[in-house]
Amino acid sequence: MNDLSEWFNQLDPMLKLYWGIAVFASVVVLMQTFMSFLGTGDVVTGDVDVDFDADTDADADSLDHAGTMHLFSIRNVFYFLLGFGWTGVSLWDTIPDHGLLCLAAVLVGCLFVGIFLVIFRQMMKLQSNGAFDINDAVGRVCDVYLRIPAGNQGLGKVQISFGGSVQELDARTAGEMIPSGAKVRVVRVIDKKVLEVEPA
Repeated sequence: MNDLSEWFNQLDPMLKLYWGIAVFASVVVLMQTFMSFLGTGDVVTGDVDVDFDADTDADADSLDHAGTMHLFSIRNVFYFLLGFGWTGVSLWDTIPDHGLLCLAAVLVGCLFVGIFLVIFRQMMKLQSNGAFDINDAVGRVCDVYLRIPAGNQGLGKVQISFGGSVQELDARTAGEMIPSGAKVRVVRVIDKKVLEVEPA
C-alpha cells in the first residue's frame, strides 16, 4: 500500500486528476450496471436534476425514448468521465501536449456516451418482452427517473416494474413539480401511453 501511495504522489498533478476520474467513474459505472441488472435503477441520482427540462411529446414506444437515453442524465455523465479519465491515463505518455490530450479525452468521453447509449438500449429491449398492459400501472408506486414538471406543463419519466422487467414511461402531474428519485403513485393512464402521478 505504501508503494502505491508513493507512486501516486510522484505523478504529475494532471495525471493524478485523470487517474482519480478514471477510477471513480469506473466504480460508479460498475455499481450502476449491477443495480440496473437487479432492476433498482441508478445508485447516484438522488434528487439531482440534470435533465435540462427534457420534455418530449414524440410518438415512440417507451424503450425508444426512455429516460436513460437522455444525453444529460447522470448515468451518461459518468460514462463520459469513464472515457475521459482512462483516455488521459492511457495517452499520457503518447500525447505530451496537455491541451491536445484533454481534447482527445473529451472526444473519447463523448464516444463512450454514444456507445453506452446503444448498448443500454439493446439491453433494455432484451429485458422486455413487450407483454405488459400499461393500465396495470394504475394504483402502483414507482420511482421518478427524470423530474416531472408542475401543473401538467411537461413530461418526466418514471421507472416501473412489469413482470420482472423495468420499464421507463412518460409521466405528468397536476400538482407541484416532483424531483428525480421521489416516490409517486400512478393515478391514471392518459392516451394509453402517459401516466398521471401524484406524490406517494
